[in-house]
Amino acid sequence: MQELYEDERMDQVNDHISLIAKKDGLTFGTDAFLLASFVKPKPRGRAVELGTGTGIVSLLLAGRHRFGTIHAVEVQKDFAELAERNVRLNRMEDRIAVHHADLRELRPEQIGGEADAVLANPPYMRTDTGKRNESDRKYIARHEVFGGIEDFCLCASRLLKHSGSFVCVYRPDRLADLMSALRVNRLEPKVMVFVHADGESEPSMVLLSAKKGGASGMRILPPLLLHDSSETEGVRTLGKRAQAIYDTLSFWEE
Repeated sequence: MQELYEDERMDQVNDHISLIAKKDGLTFGTDAFLLASFVKPKPRGRAVELGTGTGIVSLLLAGRHRFGTIHAVEVQKDFAELAERNVRLNRMEDRIAVHHADLRELRPEQIGGEADAVLANPPYMRTDTGKRNESDRKYIARHEVFGGIEDFCLCASRLLKHSGSFVCVYRPDRLADLMSALRVNRLEPKVMVFVHADGESEPSMVLLSAKKGGASGMRILPPLLLHDSSETEGVRTLGKRAQAIYDTLSFWEE
């Protein structure tokens, strides 16, 4: 068992994964789980996660053997070290390699060659918007301090093989910025789905998969409603489709 520092806690996550998390850092949430679920697997392929944080998305993918090798990239040194500890804790050193690196400078040779898939949950707030969080870790995770959506898309295009996939989760109110950054970097949007809390709520996130060098043409999936509108004793239940995704860690039939 890994030793916990004073500013850390231990969480138990889906798929029997143990996760050391920073008390003042962002916690594992629905966006990370859905991102891992939206990536189409390639069991012998190479994947790269940009901005891995605690490493949870890479751990979920590795736990289901979705890729042969996963390279988890993190610019914050303390989080890169934390991700390495989580990889060791879950005994996935043979499947996940953690890199302390700035994605704006990352090159294919640093990850052993071009990737089949790149995935990311990019910061969604500009540095000139929102209130400064008390925690620098949270501020960096949420704000474009070490790169905006254009930098993430440029890095993904640089790392990907031709026809490789870039998959991300992002905020619907910045969808225009995402689409613009994808096209500029030869990443053609191919599949998109909006995620809603329920049938009466506006979308809270958008999942999108783009193909490097792909032809134009995008498939828009039916919206994903996370919860039924009804409540049982104050508890909202997952919708049937959302529950199936949580059970299988996949949007796709396998």
